[in-house]
Parts: sequence; structure tokens; C-alpha cells
Amino acid sequence: MSETTVLTLVGSLRSGSINQKLAETAEAVAPSDVQVEIFEGLAEIPFYNEDIDVEGQVPAAAAKLREAAADADSLLLISPEYNGTMPAVLKNAIDWLSRPFGAGAVSGKPAAVIGTAFGQYGGVWAHDDARKSLGIAGAQVVEEAKLSVGGSLVRFAEIHPTDDAEVAADVTRVLRTLAEAAPAESAA
Repeated sequence: MSETTVLTLVGSLRSGSINQKLAETAEAVAPSDVQVEIFEGLAEIPFYNEDIDVEGQVPAAAAKLREAAADADSLLLISPEYNGTMPAVLKNAIDWLSRPFGAGAVSGKPAAVIGTAFGQYGGVWAHDDARKSLGIAGAQVVEEAKLSVGGSLVRFAEIHPTDDAEVAADVTRVLRTLAEAAPAESAA
């Protein structure tokens, strides 16, 4: 059985972020044939600007992101909700990954968005916006691979998301669905 690599981008840069803990949960509960790789360094990537997106001059942090996405079989975004939408750091990552237009690092790759937020709907608006942006960027958005966990501050006040059986099972389901969407020849 071949292994599927899932590049995971976390939209919260805050230390102690519950969405970062959700990414850790994905690592911990991934099926045996799924390798979750959490990308470090989103904060170092400059805002997308075509003037600096020039072959041979792409900022190192953006080049590292593109390389990681190109090497992965699929993409998982984990997002909180900021003012009703996704954090700028995730939108910026999608912008860098979408270029060059039609041939970006996410072009044709299965992608999913999950996350948690304080509100009762768990960041649904942010997740919908991220899926829309990923689709426009060329990713194959896997609509069945969704998870929005509401009430994060209360639900995870005393436990890590990995220790929440329902959340752990849902994250495993999302990863399995995402892995099944990856083309067999790309999963290595």
C-alpha cells in the first residue's frame, strides 16, 4: 500500500493555538498509510506580490512552501475564523501556491479545509472562503472532507483535541477521504 503525504497549513500563528493542536491531532490519528506534514514558516512568507515572484528571485520562504506543496499528494488547511473569514496568512499561502497561473503547486491536488473557532459554527464561513479560494487556485477541493468544530475555547479548555474521541474520529475520517481522493500514481 502506498503512502499519501498531506501537507498541512495552520492559519493561526498564536502559540497555544487550538487549530495548531488540531494539526497535531491530525498527525496523531492519521491512518497508517497517511503521512501528515505540518508546514512551519507561514509567518515568514511575504505578502504575495508579482514584483517579487520572479524566477530566481522568489523569497526563500515562499519557495519552500511551493516545494513542500509540490512534493505532497494533497493539502489540508486548518483554519480559525477571523472577522468572518480565513486568516490573511492562509490566503497569502494560497496566493503563492496558485502561481504561476494554471500550473501552481496546488493545481489538481486534492485539498480540504477543517478547523475550530469559538463560535457555535466552528469557523464555517472561513472554511467556505478557504475552499472557494483553493478551488479558484486550481486545487481539487474535496467537499466531503469537512470539519468545523464549534465552541473551541470551552470544548478544549481542559483537553487536547486528540483526547476528544469525536474530534479525533472526525479528523481521521477527513484524512481518509482526502487520501482516497489522491491519484494513485501520485501517492508514493
